[in-house]
Amino acid sequence: MGKKHCTAIVLAAGQGKRMGTSVQKQYIELDRHPLIYYTLQTFEDSRVIDDIVLVVGLGQEDYVYQEIVRKYYFTKIKAIVPGGKERYDSVWNGLKVIKSGALGEAAGKGYVFIHDGARIFADEEILERGYETVEKYRACVAGMPSKDTVKLTDEEGFAKETPDRKYVWTIQTPQVFESALITEAYSRLMEREHSEVTDDAMAVEKTMEVPVKLFEGSYRNIKITTPEDLEIARVFLRSGI
Repeated sequence: MGKKHCTAIVLAAGQGKRMGTSVQKQYIELDRHPLIYYTLQTFEDSRVIDDIVLVVGLGQEDYVYQEIVRKYYFTKIKAIVPGGKERYDSVWNGLKVIKSGALGEAAGKGYVFIHDGARIFADEEILERGYETVEKYRACVAGMPSKDTVKLTDEEGFAKETPDRKYVWTIQTPQVFESALITEAYSRLMEREHSEVTDDAMAVEKTMEVPVKLFEGSYRNIKITTPEDLEIARVFLRSGI
């Protein structure tokens, strides 16, 4: 069997309030390029990814098309759609492009890679591991074993439980699913109360009863959220770490 069609949904609609700048974080420049450029370039160059749906802030579609897509010649970006109030709304808006058939029949029968645009250090090896894992398990997410001891607390902030560290992973993106599976999961999710859902794996776990496999991302695959993260990213870029 040949490779299945893979669509990346790249989320770049966040407000970036913790960055403390007037410019939304995905457009902050890092070594002469906006942050989102690095993420999109990885997917553009990837042998795994066939097309990209870019989810941006409401009203930013034209700006992104002119200043990102055209400027950097990103040919895999087939749709730019507005995000929603919460992350799951933005993901659903991206999935609806696939569900509509706008990307072709193969996209609906393939795999979806849902990725935070602010994780600019995802690389081809991570994408390939995601593809190999979703082929076997239908649903998988990138992550890494926690380097820190984790405590669960009670409502007053007292330590209640210490999970065995070998079972604790910090979750990253991409999160990768069969297109039909994740689309159905979100369809069901949108019909019920879903404010507790913080990632796509939870949507599948809660609505489809399909177990989600973890695969290795990278400790370098950080999400740029704060000014400190930006400094770390600058070091990574300049040192080629």
